[in-house]
Amino acid sequence: MDSAVIQLLVLAGIAIFLIVKLRNVLGTRDGHERPAAPIPGAATPARQRAGFEVIEGGEDHDITDHAPAGSETAVALAAMKRIEPDFNVTEFLGGARGAYEMILMGFERGSMDDLVPFLSRDVFESFDEVVQLREREGLQVEATFVGVREIALSSARFNADTREAEVSVRFIGELTSVVRDREGKIVEGDANTVKQERDTWTFARVMGSDNPNWRLVATDD
Repeated sequence: MDSAVIQLLVLAGIAIFLIVKLRNVLGTRDGHERPAAPIPGAATPARQRAGFEVIEGGEDHDITDHAPAGSETAVALAAMKRIEPDFNVTEFLGGARGAYEMILMGFERGSMDDLVPFLSRDVFESFDEVVQLREREGLQVEATFVGVREIALSSARFNADTREAEVSVRFIGELTSVVRDREGKIVEGDANTVKQERDTWTFARVMGSDNPNWRLVATDD
């Protein structure tokens, strides 16, 4: 047999062998293939479940760590995040902790002018009325903030039309406080006794606005 023909037969055999190997590895497409399995960890499209938005990659634990999934509060928080993706509930509560100390101690000391940017008109007038009453009676409060023993998200609401968000937070604060009269005598409290303040404060803000400040709009014991 001619050597050229032998070479062609050898090459043909090698080609057939390679085709068979490739079919075994890659398979063939006959219209009945199973869909490809999803890649672990790959983002999945956003979807709705029980009224609570599930974002790409799963639930937003920044929300579900503070409110039950599907609750009115969780839905409101998700709506806030759609307007401001950078809004973070955990960071908000950290800021609320600092605001609680600042506002509470400002009220105790009667430093109302410093609190104007952080209070709604109604809350400011309510606080200021108490401060003015103390001044008329010649009373002076000496208070020391000890700390926040407990802080927790209570509820949240969101108005999609006005984009106004309201977040209520429960606080248990600790402080020492005494009230002195004009002569400097203690008429209430004990400087050596730590007392607890239990409050639920509601903060409000228009999401997406240029003003980043949340204002205290309501207080409840």
